[in-house]
Amino acid sequence: MPTHEAMNLANDAGLQLVEVNPKANPPVCKIMDYGKYKYETAKRERETKKNQKTLELKEVKFRPKTHGHDFDFKLRHVRRFIDDGDKVKLVVQFRGREVIHPETGRDILDRVCKGVVDLAIVIQMAQMEGNRMNMVLAPKPGKQPRPKPAPTTPSPRPPRQARDDDAKGEDAEGDDDADDDDDGDEDDTPSNDESSDTPDQAEATPAPEAAETNAG
Repeated sequence: MPTHEAMNLANDAGLQLVEVNPKANPPVCKIMDYGKYKYETAKRERETKKNQKTLELKEVKFRPKTHGHDFDFKLRHVRRFIDDGDKVKLVVQFRGREVIHPETGRDILDRVCKGVVDLAIVIQMAQMEGNRMNMVLAPKPGKQPRPKPAPTTPSPRPPRQARDDDAKGEDAEGDDDADDDDDGDEDDTPSNDESSDTPDQAEATPAPEAAETNAG
């Protein structure tokens, strides 16, 4: 169909003539709502980016004399990184005259490769860069990264006003208990009238010595 006829059809329908495959011979065009097409395309791109995991390059260093517990510890790190879907750069650091024996570093890297053969592939073979020997591993194609645990959400705290009201209520209960104790103390205390009678009676009784003196 000629281009001008297709454009007329698009105008009659209130749509646009959009070129969807410019590399075809002849180019392929489609009558559509261009604004809606752009919106749906951008939405699909956002969903694709959200579901993609950005690969990180982790680095794990070894020494030609790394053996035993240290080697096993670093190997566990390598496996964890690959299991998470990241690439791992293995580095063997040489010092001094150790660099004249590169086979020791290559032996370390071979042992690491055997330890992760079920998870990873080699995407960069061992090569010397100065006094370092490097190798890069990557997860096997099609391997899904390990899902990360969901973060725990702390329990929400009550609003500040509610906490203040609870604190005031506890203080008020404490004051009521104190008032009850004060009332009990007043009941146990003798009245002023009873306590004042005893001193008066003691003053009215004459001392024996004073009576004998007056008689003499």
